[in-house]
Amino acid sequence: MALQRKSGILLHPTSLPGPDGIGDLGPEIYHWIDYLDQCGCRLWQILPLGPTGFGDSPYQCFSAFAGNPYLVSPLLLLEQGLLLPSDLSDRPIFPNHAVDFGLVINWKITLLDRAYAHFIKNKLPAIKKAYADFCTKEIDWLHDFALFMGIKEAFGGVSWDHWTEEYRKRNPETLALFEREYNDVIEKQKFRQFLFFQQWQQVHEYAHKKDIQIIGDIPIFVSYDSADAWSHPELFHFDINGLPTCVAGVPPDYFSPTGQLWGNPLYRWDVHKAQNYAWWINRLRATLKVVDIIRLDHFRGFYNYWEIPYGAPTAVTGKWKKGPGKSVFEAIEKELHALPIIAEDLGEMDPGVYALRDALNLPGMKVLQFAFASDASDPFLPHNYPSNCVVYTGTHDNDTSVGWYRQAPEEERDFCRRYLARSGDDIAWDLIRAAWSSKANYAIAPLQDLLNLGTESRMNYPGKPSGNWGWRFLSSNLSEPMANRLREQNILYGRM
Repeated sequence: MALQRKSGILLHPTSLPGPDGIGDLGPEIYHWIDYLDQCGCRLWQILPLGPTGFGDSPYQCFSAFAGNPYLVSPLLLLEQGLLLPSDLSDRPIFPNHAVDFGLVINWKITLLDRAYAHFIKNKLPAIKKAYADFCTKEIDWLHDFALFMGIKEAFGGVSWDHWTEEYRKRNPETLALFEREYNDVIEKQKFRQFLFFQQWQQVHEYAHKKDIQIIGDIPIFVSYDSADAWSHPELFHFDINGLPTCVAGVPPDYFSPTGQLWGNPLYRWDVHKAQNYAWWINRLRATLKVVDIIRLDHFRGFYNYWEIPYGAPTAVTGKWKKGPGKSVFEAIEKELHALPIIAEDLGEMDPGVYALRDALNLPGMKVLQFAFASDASDPFLPHNYPSNCVVYTGTHDNDTSVGWYRQAPEEERDFCRRYLARSGDDIAWDLIRAAWSSKANYAIAPLQDLLNLGTESRMNYPGKPSGNWGWRFLSSNLSEPMANRLREQNILYGRM
Protein backbone atom coordinates (compact mmCIF):
# COMPACT_ATOMS: atom_id res chain seq x y z
CA MET A 1 0.00 0.00 0.00
CA ALA A 2 1.50 3.30 -1.09
CA LEU A 3 1.04 6.03 1.52
CA GLN A 4 0.70 9.75 0.92
CA ARG A 5 2.19 12.07 3.50
CA LYS A 6 -0.44 12.61 6.22
CA SER A 7 -0.90 12.82 9.97
CA GLY A 8 -3.47 11.68 12.46
CA ILE A 9 -4.54 11.20 16.05
CA LEU A 10 -5.16 7.93 17.88
CA LEU A 11 -8.39 8.05 19.88
CA HIS A 12 -10.93 5.32 20.52
CA PRO A 13 -14.58 6.46 20.51
CA THR A 14 -15.07 5.29 24.11
CA SER A 15 -12.75 8.13 25.20
CA LEU A 16 -15.02 10.86 23.84
CA PRO A 17 -16.97 13.09 26.24
CA GLY A 18 -20.72 12.77 26.61
CA PRO A 19 -23.51 12.40 29.16
CA ASP A 20 -23.91 8.62 29.20
CA GLY A 21 -20.69 7.48 30.85
CA ILE A 22 -18.83 6.45 27.71
CA GLY A 23 -17.94 8.06 24.41
CA ASP A 24 -20.49 7.14 21.76
CA LEU A 25 -21.63 7.86 18.22
CA GLY A 26 -23.59 10.97 19.08
CA PRO A 27 -22.87 14.70 18.69
CA GLU A 28 -19.42 14.65 20.32
CA ILE A 29 -17.98 12.32 17.68
CA TYR A 30 -18.88 14.85 14.98
CA HIS A 31 -17.24 17.62 17.00
CA TRP A 32 -14.17 15.39 17.20
CA ILE A 33 -14.03 14.96 13.43
CA ASP A 34 -14.37 18.72 13.03
CA TYR A 35 -11.46 19.16 15.42
CA LEU A 36 -9.29 16.75 13.44
CA ASP A 37 -10.04 18.82 10.36
CA GLN A 38 -9.19 22.02 12.25
CA CYS A 39 -5.82 20.45 13.20
CA GLY A 40 -5.09 19.65 9.57
CA CYS A 41 -5.09 15.91 10.28
CA ARG A 42 -6.39 13.60 7.57
CA LEU A 43 -6.22 10.37 9.62
CA TRP A 44 -8.12 9.15 12.66
CA GLN A 45 -6.97 5.88 14.21
CA ILE A 46 -9.24 3.83 16.46
CA LEU A 47 -9.12 0.47 18.24
CA PRO A 48 -11.32 -2.52 17.27
CA LEU A 49 -15.04 -1.69 17.24
CA GLY A 50 -16.34 -5.12 18.27
CA PRO A 51 -18.61 -6.05 21.20
CA THR A 52 -16.42 -6.27 24.27
CA GLY A 53 -16.74 -8.85 27.02
CA PHE A 54 -14.92 -9.66 30.24
CA GLY A 55 -12.14 -7.14 30.88
CA ASP A 56 -13.69 -4.63 28.43
CA SER A 57 -10.82 -5.09 25.99
CA PRO A 58 -11.56 -4.22 22.35
CA TYR A 59 -9.06 -6.97 21.49
CA GLN A 60 -11.21 -9.69 23.10
CA CYS A 61 -14.62 -9.46 21.45
CA PHE A 62 -17.65 -11.70 21.09
CA SER A 63 -17.43 -11.38 17.30
CA ALA A 64 -15.01 -10.38 14.55
CA PHE A 65 -17.94 -8.94 12.57
CA ALA A 66 -20.34 -7.33 15.07
CA GLY A 67 -20.18 -3.82 16.48
CA ASN A 68 -20.13 -2.62 20.09
CA PRO A 69 -23.71 -1.70 21.10
CA TYR A 70 -22.44 0.32 24.07
CA LEU A 71 -21.29 2.91 21.52
CA VAL A 72 -24.86 3.53 20.33
CA SER A 73 -25.88 7.12 21.10
CA PRO A 74 -29.08 7.52 23.16
CA LEU A 75 -29.37 11.13 21.96
CA LEU A 76 -29.64 9.98 18.35
CA LEU A 77 -32.21 7.35 19.35
CA LEU A 78 -34.18 10.17 20.95
CA GLU A 79 -34.12 12.08 17.64
CA GLN A 80 -35.36 8.98 15.79
CA GLY A 81 -38.28 8.44 18.14
CA LEU A 82 -36.80 5.21 19.45
CA LEU A 83 -36.45 6.74 22.92
CA LEU A 84 -38.58 9.27 24.79
CA PRO A 85 -37.21 12.00 27.09
CA SER A 86 -38.65 10.06 30.02
CA ASP A 87 -36.48 7.09 29.06
CA LEU A 88 -33.40 9.16 29.92
CA SER A 89 -34.75 10.62 33.16
CA ASP A 90 -33.15 7.95 35.36
CA ARG A 91 -29.65 8.41 33.92
CA PRO A 92 -27.03 7.59 36.59
CA ILE A 93 -24.33 10.06 37.60
CA PHE A 94 -21.22 9.04 35.68
CA PRO A 95 -17.58 10.05 36.18
CA ASN A 96 -16.25 12.39 33.48
CA HIS A 97 -12.64 11.25 33.22
CA ALA A 98 -13.06 7.46 33.09
CA VAL A 99 -15.54 4.84 31.95
CA ASP A 100 -17.22 2.92 34.76
CA PHE A 101 -17.91 -0.07 32.53
CA GLY A 102 -20.20 -1.88 34.96
CA LEU A 103 -22.43 1.17 35.39
CA VAL A 104 -22.32 2.01 31.67
CA ILE A 105 -23.19 -1.50 30.49
CA ASN A 106 -26.25 -1.73 32.75
CA TRP A 107 -27.43 1.71 31.61
CA LYS A 108 -26.85 1.13 27.91
CA ILE A 109 -28.59 -2.27 27.95
CA THR A 110 -31.56 -0.68 29.72
CA LEU A 111 -31.77 2.02 27.04
CA LEU A 112 -31.32 -0.43 24.17
CA ASP A 113 -34.13 -2.59 25.57
CA ARG A 114 -36.36 0.48 25.85
CA ALA A 115 -35.53 1.43 22.26
CA TYR A 116 -36.40 -2.09 21.09
CA ALA A 117 -39.72 -1.93 22.94
CA HIS A 118 -40.59 1.35 21.15
CA PHE A 119 -39.48 -0.20 17.86
CA ILE A 120 -41.86 -3.15 18.33
CA LYS A 121 -44.74 -1.07 19.66
CA ASN A 122 -44.72 1.82 17.18
CA LYS A 123 -45.16 1.93 13.42
CA LEU A 124 -41.87 3.59 12.36
CA PRO A 125 -42.09 2.22 8.79
CA ALA A 126 -38.80 3.68 7.51
CA ILE A 127 -36.80 2.28 10.44
CA LYS A 128 -38.50 -1.12 10.17
CA LYS A 129 -37.69 -1.35 6.48
CA ALA A 130 -34.07 -0.34 7.12
CA TYR A 131 -33.87 -2.99 9.85
CA ALA A 132 -35.24 -5.71 7.57
CA ASP A 133 -32.80 -4.70 4.83
CA PHE A 134 -29.91 -4.80 7.33
CA CYS A 135 -30.82 -8.30 8.51
CA THR A 136 -30.95 -9.55 4.93
CA LYS A 137 -27.70 -7.88 3.92
CA GLU A 138 -25.73 -9.13 6.95
CA ILE A 139 -27.19 -12.65 7.08
CA ASP A 140 -23.75 -14.29 6.72
CA TRP A 141 -22.79 -13.43 10.31
CA LEU A 142 -25.69 -11.66 12.00
CA HIS A 143 -27.98 -14.58 12.80
CA ASP A 144 -25.23 -16.77 14.23
CA PHE A 145 -24.02 -13.86 16.35
CA ALA A 146 -27.50 -13.03 17.67
CA LEU A 147 -28.15 -16.70 18.39
CA PHE A 148 -24.81 -17.01 20.20
CA MET A 149 -25.52 -13.94 22.34
CA GLY A 150 -29.07 -15.13 23.05
CA ILE A 151 -27.90 -18.55 24.24
CA LYS A 152 -25.12 -16.93 26.26
CA GLU A 153 -27.74 -14.77 27.98
CA ALA A 154 -29.89 -17.85 28.70
CA PHE A 155 -26.87 -19.53 30.32
CA GLY A 156 -26.16 -16.54 32.55
CA GLY A 157 -23.34 -15.10 30.44
CA VAL A 158 -20.88 -17.98 30.85
CA SER A 159 -18.42 -18.95 28.10
CA TRP A 160 -19.84 -21.38 25.55
CA ASP A 161 -17.63 -24.26 26.71
CA HIS A 162 -19.83 -24.27 29.86
CA TRP A 163 -23.06 -24.67 27.90
CA THR A 164 -24.74 -28.05 27.73
CA GLU A 165 -23.52 -30.37 24.99
CA GLU A 166 -26.43 -29.89 22.60
CA TYR A 167 -25.77 -26.13 22.54
CA ARG A 168 -21.98 -26.44 22.41
CA LYS A 169 -22.21 -28.76 19.44
CA ARG A 170 -24.99 -26.78 17.72
CA ASN A 171 -27.57 -29.56 17.63
CA PRO A 172 -29.98 -28.41 14.87
CA GLU A 173 -33.16 -29.42 16.72
CA THR A 174 -32.00 -27.73 19.92
CA LEU A 175 -31.12 -24.51 18.11
CA ALA A 176 -34.40 -24.50 16.17
CA LEU A 177 -36.35 -24.88 19.42
CA PHE A 178 -34.35 -22.07 21.05
CA GLU A 179 -35.02 -19.80 18.08
CA ARG A 180 -38.77 -20.39 18.40
CA GLU A 181 -38.91 -19.93 22.16
CA TYR A 182 -36.44 -17.04 22.40
CA ASN A 183 -37.07 -15.26 19.12
CA ASP A 184 -37.52 -11.93 20.89
CA VAL A 185 -34.10 -12.25 22.56
CA ILE A 186 -32.45 -13.00 19.21
CA GLU A 187 -34.21 -10.14 17.44
CA LYS A 188 -33.16 -7.79 20.21
CA GLN A 189 -29.51 -8.65 19.55
CA LYS A 190 -29.95 -8.06 15.82
CA PHE A 191 -31.63 -4.73 16.53
CA ARG A 192 -28.68 -3.56 18.63
CA GLN A 193 -26.35 -4.34 15.74
CA PHE A 194 -28.62 -2.48 13.35
CA LEU A 195 -28.46 0.62 15.54
CA PHE A 196 -24.68 0.46 15.84
CA PHE A 197 -24.02 0.10 12.12
CA GLN A 198 -26.62 2.71 11.19
CA GLN A 199 -25.00 5.28 13.48
CA TRP A 200 -21.44 4.32 12.55
CA GLN A 201 -22.17 4.60 8.82
CA GLN A 202 -23.22 8.21 9.37
CA VAL A 203 -19.98 8.89 11.27
CA HIS A 204 -17.90 7.29 8.52
CA GLU A 205 -19.65 9.32 5.82
CA TYR A 206 -19.11 12.53 7.78
CA ALA A 207 -15.40 11.77 8.12
CA HIS A 208 -15.21 11.33 4.35
CA LYS A 209 -16.91 14.69 3.83
CA LYS A 210 -14.09 16.19 5.88
CA ASP A 211 -11.50 14.25 3.82
CA ILE A 212 -10.53 12.18 6.85
CA GLN A 213 -9.71 8.48 6.61
CA ILE A 214 -10.34 6.15 9.53
CA ILE A 215 -7.67 3.60 10.43
CA GLY A 216 -9.27 0.60 12.08
CA ASP A 217 -7.66 -2.27 13.93
CA ILE A 218 -8.19 -6.02 13.88
CA PRO A 219 -6.39 -8.56 16.05
CA ILE A 220 -5.12 -11.59 14.15
CA PHE A 221 -6.76 -13.99 16.62
CA VAL A 222 -10.36 -14.10 17.82
CA SER A 223 -11.56 -14.74 21.34
CA TYR A 224 -12.47 -18.31 22.25
CA ASP A 225 -15.73 -17.05 23.73
CA SER A 226 -16.95 -15.67 20.42
CA ALA A 227 -19.61 -16.36 17.85
CA ASP A 228 -16.83 -17.01 15.33
CA ALA A 229 -15.33 -19.89 17.31
CA TRP A 230 -18.72 -21.36 18.25
CA SER A 231 -20.27 -21.18 14.77
CA HIS A 232 -17.15 -22.20 12.79
CA PRO A 233 -15.31 -24.77 14.96
CA GLU A 234 -13.86 -26.40 11.86
CA LEU A 235 -11.66 -23.33 11.35
CA PHE A 236 -9.87 -23.79 14.69
CA HIS A 237 -7.81 -26.41 16.49
CA PHE A 238 -10.64 -27.82 18.64
CA ASP A 239 -11.30 -31.30 19.97
CA ILE A 240 -14.65 -33.11 19.63
CA ASN A 241 -16.00 -31.25 22.68
CA GLY A 242 -15.17 -27.83 21.26
CA LEU A 243 -12.18 -27.23 23.52
CA PRO A 244 -8.93 -25.89 22.05
CA THR A 245 -6.07 -28.34 21.61
CA CYS A 246 -3.60 -25.45 21.45
CA VAL A 247 -3.69 -21.71 22.05
CA ALA A 248 -1.86 -18.53 21.09
CA GLY A 249 0.83 -16.57 22.91
CA VAL A 250 4.43 -15.46 22.56
CA PRO A 251 7.62 -17.17 23.77
CA PRO A 252 9.80 -16.20 26.73
CA ASP A 253 11.98 -13.13 26.21
CA TYR A 254 14.00 -10.59 28.16
CA PHE A 255 10.86 -8.96 29.55
CA SER A 256 8.92 -12.14 30.40
CA PRO A 257 10.85 -15.30 31.35
CA THR A 258 7.71 -17.43 30.98
CA GLY A 259 6.40 -15.74 27.83
CA GLN A 260 2.81 -14.60 27.38
CA LEU A 261 -0.13 -17.00 27.40
CA TRP A 262 -2.92 -15.27 25.49
CA GLY A 263 -5.27 -18.24 25.29
CA ASN A 264 -6.86 -17.42 21.92
CA PRO A 265 -7.70 -20.44 19.76
CA LEU A 266 -5.38 -21.04 16.82
CA TYR A 267 -6.51 -21.34 13.22
CA ARG A 268 -6.44 -24.49 11.17
CA TRP A 269 -4.74 -22.79 8.27
CA ASP A 270 -5.08 -25.92 6.14
CA VAL A 271 -8.87 -25.63 6.36
CA HIS A 272 -8.81 -21.89 5.67
CA LYS A 273 -6.65 -22.49 2.60
CA ALA A 274 -8.94 -25.26 1.35
CA GLN A 275 -11.81 -22.77 1.57
CA ASN A 276 -9.71 -20.18 -0.30
CA TYR A 277 -9.56 -18.09 2.89
CA ALA A 278 -13.25 -17.22 2.58
CA TRP A 279 -13.61 -16.37 6.29
CA TRP A 280 -10.65 -13.98 6.13
CA ILE A 281 -11.92 -12.37 2.96
CA ASN A 282 -15.32 -11.84 4.58
CA ARG A 283 -13.68 -10.48 7.73
CA LEU A 284 -11.64 -7.86 5.90
CA ARG A 285 -14.51 -6.99 3.57
CA ALA A 286 -16.74 -6.35 6.59
CA THR A 287 -14.05 -4.30 8.33
CA LEU A 288 -13.45 -2.17 5.24
CA LYS A 289 -17.12 -1.21 5.23
CA VAL A 290 -16.57 0.66 8.49
CA VAL A 291 -12.97 1.88 8.16
CA ASP A 292 -10.67 2.85 5.29
CA ILE A 293 -7.36 1.32 6.39
CA ILE A 294 -6.69 -1.65 8.70
CA ARG A 295 -3.92 -1.96 11.25
CA LEU A 296 -3.33 -5.71 11.40
CA ASP A 297 -2.31 -6.59 14.93
CA HIS A 298 0.38 -9.29 15.45
CA PHE A 299 1.23 -9.38 11.75
CA ARG A 300 4.07 -11.78 12.49
CA GLY A 301 1.48 -14.52 13.10
CA PHE A 302 0.97 -14.79 9.36
CA TYR A 303 4.63 -15.75 9.01
CA ASN A 304 4.95 -17.91 12.12
CA TYR A 305 3.15 -18.14 15.44
CA TRP A 306 3.76 -19.57 18.90
CA GLU A 307 1.62 -22.66 19.54
CA ILE A 308 1.09 -23.54 23.22
CA PRO A 309 -0.57 -26.79 24.37
CA TYR A 310 -4.01 -26.14 25.83
CA GLY A 311 -3.90 -26.25 29.61
CA ALA A 312 -0.20 -25.35 29.88
CA PRO A 313 0.39 -23.01 32.85
CA THR A 314 2.78 -20.76 30.89
CA ALA A 315 3.97 -20.19 27.33
CA VAL A 316 7.31 -21.93 27.94
CA THR A 317 6.29 -25.26 26.37
CA GLY A 318 5.14 -23.69 23.11
CA LYS A 319 6.75 -24.08 19.71
CA TRP A 320 6.95 -22.09 16.49
CA LYS A 321 4.55 -23.09 13.72
CA LYS A 322 4.53 -21.84 10.16
CA GLY A 323 1.80 -19.37 9.21
CA PRO A 324 0.03 -19.10 5.84
CA GLY A 325 2.43 -16.47 4.48
CA LYS A 326 1.57 -14.66 1.26
CA SER A 327 -1.23 -17.00 0.24
CA VAL A 328 -3.88 -15.50 2.51
CA PHE A 329 -3.06 -11.95 1.36
CA GLU A 330 -3.03 -12.96 -2.29
CA ALA A 331 -6.52 -14.44 -1.86
CA ILE A 332 -7.73 -11.28 -0.12
CA GLU A 333 -6.23 -8.97 -2.74
CA LYS A 334 -7.68 -11.03 -5.59
CA GLU A 335 -11.15 -10.67 -4.09
CA LEU A 336 -10.98 -7.13 -2.67
CA HIS A 337 -8.52 -5.69 -5.26
CA ALA A 338 -6.47 -3.92 -2.58
CA LEU A 339 -4.54 -4.44 0.64
CA PRO A 340 -5.07 -1.22 2.63
CA ILE A 341 -3.20 -2.71 5.59
CA ILE A 342 -0.65 -1.44 8.12
CA ALA A 343 1.43 -4.33 9.46
CA GLU A 344 1.93 -4.24 13.23
CA ASP A 345 5.50 -5.53 13.24
CA LEU A 346 6.73 -4.43 16.68
CA GLY A 347 8.91 -6.54 18.96
CA GLU A 348 11.58 -9.12 18.25
CA MET A 349 11.01 -10.41 14.72
CA ASP A 350 12.34 -13.16 12.52
CA PRO A 351 13.77 -11.64 9.31
CA GLY A 352 11.10 -13.59 7.45
CA VAL A 353 8.41 -11.36 8.96
CA TYR A 354 9.97 -8.27 7.39
CA ALA A 355 10.47 -10.13 4.12
CA LEU A 356 6.75 -11.01 4.05
CA ARG A 357 5.78 -7.42 4.89
CA ASP A 358 8.01 -6.03 2.14
CA ALA A 359 6.92 -8.61 -0.43
CA LEU A 360 3.35 -7.42 0.14
CA ASN A 361 4.47 -3.74 0.10
CA LEU A 362 2.82 -3.13 3.46
CA PRO A 363 3.93 -0.26 5.69
CA GLY A 364 5.26 -1.27 9.10
CA MET A 365 5.23 0.62 12.38
CA LYS A 366 7.76 2.73 14.28
CA VAL A 367 7.34 3.93 17.87
CA LEU A 368 9.44 6.84 19.08
CA GLN A 369 9.34 5.74 22.71
CA PHE A 370 11.37 2.68 21.67
CA ALA A 371 14.05 4.74 19.91
CA PHE A 372 16.41 5.88 22.65
CA ALA A 373 17.57 2.69 24.37
CA SER A 374 20.58 1.99 22.11
CA ASP A 375 22.46 4.19 19.64
CA ALA A 376 22.25 5.95 16.28
CA SER A 377 21.61 2.67 14.45
CA ASP A 378 18.33 2.04 16.26
CA PRO A 379 15.61 1.40 13.63
CA PHE A 380 13.10 3.44 15.64
CA LEU A 381 15.11 6.66 15.29
CA PRO A 382 13.59 8.94 12.63
CA HIS A 383 16.71 9.20 10.46
CA ASN A 384 16.53 5.42 9.89
CA TYR A 385 12.91 5.27 8.69
CA PRO A 386 11.82 4.26 5.22
CA SER A 387 9.08 6.46 3.82
CA ASN A 388 6.63 3.55 3.63
CA CYS A 389 5.96 3.30 7.36
CA VAL A 390 3.77 4.74 10.10
CA VAL A 391 5.45 6.47 13.05
CA TYR A 392 3.74 6.83 16.41
CA THR A 393 4.88 8.80 19.43
CA GLY A 394 3.27 5.90 21.32
CA THR A 395 0.43 3.41 20.89
CA HIS A 396 -2.50 2.38 23.08
CA ASP A 397 -0.20 -0.18 24.75
CA ASN A 398 2.44 2.43 25.64
CA ASP A 399 2.55 4.89 28.48
CA THR A 400 1.84 8.46 27.44
CA SER A 401 4.96 10.24 26.21
CA VAL A 402 5.08 12.37 29.37
CA GLY A 403 4.70 9.25 31.51
CA TRP A 404 7.34 7.37 29.53
CA TYR A 405 9.86 10.20 29.82
CA ARG A 406 9.34 10.59 33.56
CA GLN A 407 10.03 6.89 34.14
CA ALA A 408 12.72 6.25 31.51
CA PRO A 409 16.32 5.62 32.66
CA GLU A 410 18.42 8.77 32.69
CA GLU A 411 20.66 7.53 29.86
CA GLU A 412 17.59 7.19 27.60
CA ARG A 413 16.33 10.61 28.56
CA ASP A 414 19.76 12.11 27.93
CA PHE A 415 19.99 10.50 24.48
CA CYS A 416 16.45 11.66 23.74
CA ARG A 417 17.25 15.28 24.65
CA ARG A 418 20.46 15.30 22.65
CA TYR A 419 18.86 13.66 19.62
CA LEU A 420 15.91 16.05 19.59
CA ALA A 421 18.05 19.07 20.58
CA ARG A 422 15.45 19.92 23.18
CA SER A 423 15.43 20.36 26.96
CA GLY A 424 12.73 17.74 27.54
CA ASP A 425 10.45 20.25 29.27
CA ASP A 426 7.83 19.78 26.52
CA ILE A 427 8.64 16.18 25.68
CA ALA A 428 5.30 15.10 24.22
CA TRP A 429 5.34 17.89 21.65
CA ASP A 430 9.05 17.35 21.05
CA LEU A 431 8.21 13.77 20.03
CA ILE A 432 5.26 14.95 17.94
CA ARG A 433 7.59 17.29 16.07
CA ALA A 434 10.11 14.46 15.56
CA ALA A 435 7.39 12.18 14.20
CA TRP A 436 5.84 14.83 11.96
CA SER A 437 9.22 15.91 10.54
CA SER A 438 10.35 12.34 9.83
CA LYS A 439 10.41 10.56 6.48
CA ALA A 440 7.50 8.32 7.55
CA ASN A 441 4.54 9.02 5.31
CA TYR A 442 2.05 8.61 8.17
CA ALA A 443 2.66 10.22 11.58
CA ILE A 444 0.23 9.57 14.45
CA ALA A 445 0.06 10.58 18.10
CA PRO A 446 -2.44 9.61 20.82
CA LEU A 447 -4.59 12.51 21.96
CA GLN A 448 -3.04 12.15 25.43
CA ASP A 449 0.27 13.36 23.98
CA LEU A 450 -1.27 16.48 22.47
CA LEU A 451 -2.74 17.18 25.91
CA ASN A 452 0.60 16.61 27.71
CA LEU A 453 -0.98 14.03 30.01
CA GLY A 454 0.88 11.61 32.27
CA THR A 455 0.65 7.94 33.18
CA GLU A 456 -2.73 8.42 34.87
CA SER A 457 -4.21 8.85 31.36
CA ARG A 458 -2.71 5.71 29.86
CA MET A 459 -5.19 3.63 27.83
CA ASN A 460 -3.82 0.13 28.46
CA TYR A 461 -1.24 -1.66 30.60
CA PRO A 462 -0.46 -4.96 28.82
CA GLY A 463 -0.68 -7.80 31.31
CA LYS A 464 -2.83 -5.84 33.77
CA PRO A 465 -6.13 -7.76 34.07
CA SER A 466 -8.40 -4.82 34.95
CA GLY A 467 -8.54 -1.04 35.05
CA ASN A 468 -7.72 -0.57 31.36
CA TRP A 469 -9.50 1.06 28.39
CA GLY A 470 -11.37 3.63 30.48
CA TRP A 471 -9.63 6.97 29.82
CA ARG A 472 -11.84 9.88 28.71
CA PHE A 473 -11.33 13.59 28.07
CA LEU A 474 -13.54 16.65 28.37
CA SER A 475 -14.85 18.81 25.52
CA SER A 476 -12.96 21.76 26.99
CA ASN A 477 -9.65 19.92 26.45
CA LEU A 478 -9.90 20.48 22.68
CA SER A 479 -8.64 24.04 22.54
CA GLU A 480 -8.11 26.27 19.52
CA PRO A 481 -4.44 26.99 20.43
CA MET A 482 -3.70 23.25 20.47
CA ALA A 483 -5.38 22.80 17.07
CA ASN A 484 -3.39 25.71 15.66
CA ARG A 485 -0.15 24.30 17.05
CA LEU A 486 -0.70 20.93 15.40
CA ARG A 487 -1.89 22.53 12.18
CA GLU A 488 1.38 24.47 12.04
CA GLN A 489 3.29 21.19 12.32
CA ASN A 490 1.24 19.77 9.48
CA ILE A 491 1.96 22.79 7.30
CA LEU A 492 5.67 22.86 8.16
CA TYR A 493 6.24 19.20 7.39
CA GLY A 494 4.00 18.79 4.36
CA ARG A 495 1.27 16.67 5.91
CA MET A 496 -1.79 18.62 4.72
